Amino acid sequence: MEYKNIVVAVDGSEASEKAFVKSLDIAKRNHARLILAHVVDSRTFATAEAYDRSLADRADEYAKELLDSYVENAKSAGVNELIRCIEYGSPKVKIAKDIANDFHADLIICGATGMNAVERFLIGSVSENITRYASCDVLVVR
Repeated sequence: MEYKNIVVAVDGSEASEKAFVKSLDIAKRNHARLILAHVVDSRTFATAEAYDRSLADRADEYAKELLDSYVENAKSAGVNELIRCIEYGSPKVKIAKDIANDFHADLIICGATGMNAVERFLIGSVSENITRYASCDVLVVR
């Protein structure tokens, strides 16, 4: 089986960096389109934004700069069929359901989270939710 549309979830963390590197190899090997996806978790700053309206703007700017750096690295590694995708909402839902469906993904690659056991128990990890709800293959990179 070949993968043609690969979504890689990136957030700038060490875990997502490893997922990105792995996605480059898989995209090159399969001559696939790589969708670089970043979800701005709007819930994290919704309350604080009442006091500081610039949070959303800074989150947007960070997302654009982050994806620009990933695009540059992907092109230098030889992957040229790239799509940038910035969404807003819950990464758990957006990546597995919306982004994957919008781009007809046949593989989602994400990093394993660094959450501790208590946080995973209370809110669950993003990678766990992607694995549970995605309709395509999922690769969680450690």
